[in-house]
Amino acid sequence: MRTALVIGTGLIGTSAALALTARGVQVHLSDEAPERVRTAASLGAGTEKPPEGPVDLAVVAVPPAAVAETVVEVQRTGAARGCIDVASVKGVPRREFTALGGDPAGYLGTHPMSGREQSGPLAAGPDLFEGRPWVLTPTAETETEVLNLALELVALCGAVPVVMDADAHDRAVALVSHTPQLVSSLVAARLEDADETAVRLCGGGIRDVTRIAASDPAMWIDILSANPGPVADILSSLAADLDETVRALRNLTAADADEHAGGASGIADVLRRGNAGRDRVPGKHGQAPASYETVTVLISDRPGELARIFADAGAAGVNIEDVRIEHATGQQAGHVQLMVEQHAVRPLEAALRERGWGLRQQ
Repeated sequence: MRTALVIGTGLIGTSAALALTARGVQVHLSDEAPERVRTAASLGAGTEKPPEGPVDLAVVAVPPAAVAETVVEVQRTGAARGCIDVASVKGVPRREFTALGGDPAGYLGTHPMSGREQSGPLAAGPDLFEGRPWVLTPTAETETEVLNLALELVALCGAVPVVMDADAHDRAVALVSHTPQLVSSLVAARLEDADETAVRLCGGGIRDVTRIAASDPAMWIDILSANPGPVADILSSLAADLDETVRALRNLTAADADEHAGGASGIADVLRRGNAGRDRVPGKHGQAPASYETVTVLISDRPGELARIFADAGAAGVNIEDVRIEHATGQQAGHVQLMVEQHAVRPLEAALRERGWGLRQQ
């Protein structure tokens, strides 16, 4: 691939453009908002100038509702040899594209399974897709050249190609992406009118659950409007589980021993099923999830402190598998949780203590 046209310079479009440009592809940028194009271009994502002729691949990075019309327009004008979209919903855009008379041979629906709670070109980065799945939904009509161009794009972005049926993809993302967004927002909404004393007690748990609740509502309305059925089905099942859990919690207050035991059993079942489901989430590099030990370090809120911890861990020959930060309310301090292999716990603790770090006992 030598040339590409990226239509839509938000988070995903600009990130793809940055990755392609970094690997020598001439990228042309287009967006209905000129200021976003200028911002993306200033970041090094490509040029604002339109291509002089057909590019190798057009990447349509617009909301799901605009995908079909945009792809048809690309085909009508002959702007590219092949065209893909990167919307997070695949079935509806494909059906709308077909209804508009688009050429299915030259179009392939795709979805990079990567993102951030921030949106816009300033949130973009060339490494956004590194090691992440990138779903491709070819049909029997998809030209081999278009599929190969899409695979080349995925490789240039450092992602991992996954081939799926469009509707199967939509059911999958309803479970692993769209429903979690709504659940996170629902939990965060409980905080809106909560007592200030309660809010000040927020710790790592509530921050983990509500992180993606900071996402752009307008963007998510576009996404959910294109995939409402599968999301509603999952939420309906979740609602039934919630009803059972509420009943179990009520039974825990019962004086009757059997009712109390039934409530405890119901809660235990929810927690057990949660453990089983969490164990299926892929771990590092997409491998089976690993179980790590946690070393908690007390840290002050000063520049360079995190870098110093990582440097000290590296000097001890310990690889940090994951990291979490929990800030102390009302203080310029907090805790850094370092996740490491079990055999690395004692060497890491000894090295950190030797270098003056305070550790919290688990």
